[in-house]
Order: sequence, then structure tokens, then C-alpha cells
Amino acid sequence: MPHHSTKKRIFLSTPHMSGNEQKYVEQAFKTNWIAPLGPNVDAFEKELAAYVGASEGVALSSGTAAIHLALSLLGVGKGDIVFCSSLTFVASANPILYQGAEPVFIDSEPETWNMSPQALEKAFKVATLNGKLPKAVIVVNLYGQSAKMDEILAICNGYNVPIIEDAAESLGSLYKGKPSGTFGKFGIYSFNGNKIITTSGGGMLVSVDTEAINKARFLSTQARDEAIHYQHSQMGYNYRMSNILAGVGRGQLEVLEQRVMAKRDVFDFYYEELAELPGLNFMPELEGTYTNRWLTALTIDEKVTGVSANTLIEALAEENIEARPVWKPLHLQPLFQEATYFSHEKDYSVSEELFHSGICLPSGTNMTKADQLRVINCIKSVLIINQPYVISG
Repeated sequence: MPHHSTKKRIFLSTPHMSGNEQKYVEQAFKTNWIAPLGPNVDAFEKELAAYVGASEGVALSSGTAAIHLALSLLGVGKGDIVFCSSLTFVASANPILYQGAEPVFIDSEPETWNMSPQALEKAFKVATLNGKLPKAVIVVNLYGQSAKMDEILAICNGYNVPIIEDAAESLGSLYKGKPSGTFGKFGIYSFNGNKIITTSGGGMLVSVDTEAINKARFLSTQARDEAIHYQHSQMGYNYRMSNILAGVGRGQLEVLEQRVMAKRDVFDFYYEELAELPGLNFMPELEGTYTNRWLTALTIDEKVTGVSANTLIEALAEENIEARPVWKPLHLQPLFQEATYFSHEKDYSVSEELFHSGICLPSGTNMTKADQLRVINCIKSVLIINQPYVISG
């Protein structure tokens, strides 16, 4: 859509450097540790694992690579099924296809927008009847909010099925005081350009299982056996993070706490200014959790406001402001049209409802208050003009 506005572009979420990244990158240049591994990679793995309280981490080229390795380590293969959150980015599920397995999608529930324990229980009952349990369950923590991990763990442990926790969007968030990404057998982080901290492109796989992480490290470097020549007994991948990018990650990790506070401030300001408007509902924060509020997300009730989420997104675009719909559920994607889907309630799909009414607002930690006010005023002008009835008071 053409932008008629001459106003400065406000992006959804851009990289925000601390200024300290340069120091580690410089070190890599000085010592000529440019290619592929090196001291920054080792240190970044240790520092991030220590931060979240995992035993070990392996720095990879992307969060997707991390999910792929986790599935591979769990022995997921042709003919297997994997349960996966439906309301998420395609990267959560693509690796299931890489392994020749079949995804089964699980709906969200209203309190977290994440995997519904109710729908998960239904899926397990059907799997039991079919005599074929999933090899793994991929739980995604959307926009920084943790899923109901206690309930989900109880169900998965009951069936003895391992969890891969996709915490790509929730680094720095807590669930009942424990860091996001440390509840499953494996945890996944992403350092993509739009994430709360970035390495330009990258990810990490963490686990308390040191042996599994060592195996991941081996597989991610082309599964090269210990020999003076190139010797390979199994298939590997070229999935490691570069020493330069790990340097960027180290500088970013130092300011993670500040970034989380800044993201939450952005959310709070939106909330203060907009929560009073009838028909707007912000993504909830589950009691006992602390979300990094990676993106401020809300739903808009068209019946109340007379405005659809898409209309609002278009109005913001006219002002040169980038806003996005909530993820399109994977069970609605052409790629997965054959896949099985379990909804939260019999005739009610929470993820579809969120897709139709949800919107993500610009949430960059380097946005100014003036930028944020521009977004807020644009939303107010659209909603108040279109209000089907007068707001009193």
C-alpha cells in the first residue's frame, strides 16, 4: 500500500543496539576469530544459559534450526506426529515437515492466547484411541506471554511426551518466577532482527540435558566425527552461529533487563491511553507470570467499535505507522490444509477469533514517547469518529 504520509516511518519493532556490541565484534576482528566459531560463541552460550538457568546452550543460525535439532534429537521422523500451537509463526511448525512428520495443531485459550490445555487434552485422548501418541509437543509463548506451563506439563508428563518450548518471543519473561524457555525438555530462543535482543539472525537451543546439547553441537557442525580427515557417520547440518554475530548477542544480553522494562513501559503507556476505549482489549498477562511484552497486542471488537482490525491497520499505514494482524493460525494456512486441528471448545476456535480481531502495535524499545503518541492519537481518532454511540464522561 502506498504511503501518502511524509511523516517519519514508525516500525513494529526494530533492532536496538546498546553500543557495547562493538566491543565484542572488535575483539573478533582483532583476534581474527571471524569464521565460524570462537570465544564469543562459547561465551554467549554460557552467558545466556546462566541467565535463564539452563545447564547448557548451543548458539545456532536461527530459532528454526534450534527447533529442527530438538525434533531430530527426540527421534522425530517419517510417520510420527507432533502436536504444535496453531497461533504462531510458520517457523514453529516447518521443522516438523523437515523431519517427514505430521503436525497436529492445538488451539489457544483466552487467558494467555497460547496453547489450550483443554484442546491439548482432547488431542491426547484422540491420539490414545488411535494408538499413536505424538513424539513431541511444541508449545509457543506468544508475544512474550508464557503458556499455562503447569497444566501443559501435567498433561504431557501424564502421557510421557516431551515438550519443546518455543520461547522465540519470550526471552526475559517469567512463569511463576522461572525463566521462559526452561520448562520443556528443550527450550528455543530467537535473536532475529525484530526480537527483544538480536544477533542480526540467530537462535539458541537450551536444555538441562548436557548430553543432548553436546549432540546438538555435533549435529549442527555437519556431524563431523573426531578424525584428522573429514569423517562422517551420520547426517549433519550447517547450523552454527558465527563468532561475529555472537559478539553482537553478548552486547545485547547485557541490556536484556532494560529492554524488558522498556517493552513493558511501552505496553503500559498504550494501556493507560487506550484501555478505556470500549471494544479494545489488551492481551492479558496471566497471574503469576511476568511477560516481556515483546509486542503490544490487543483485540478490537468490531460490534462495539464499528471498526475492524484491518481497517485500523490500514488507517495506521496511511500515517506511515507499521502495525500487524496477530499471526494467522497455522491450521488455516494452505501449507497445512490437510492437518488435524483441535479447538478450545466444540464450536469455538480461539485462535481464529484472535486472528480476526487482533492487532500488534509498534513496540520498539527505541521508540520515542512522541512516536507512541502518534500511534495512540491515530487509533483514538479512528475509533472515536467511528464510535456507534457517544462515549460519555
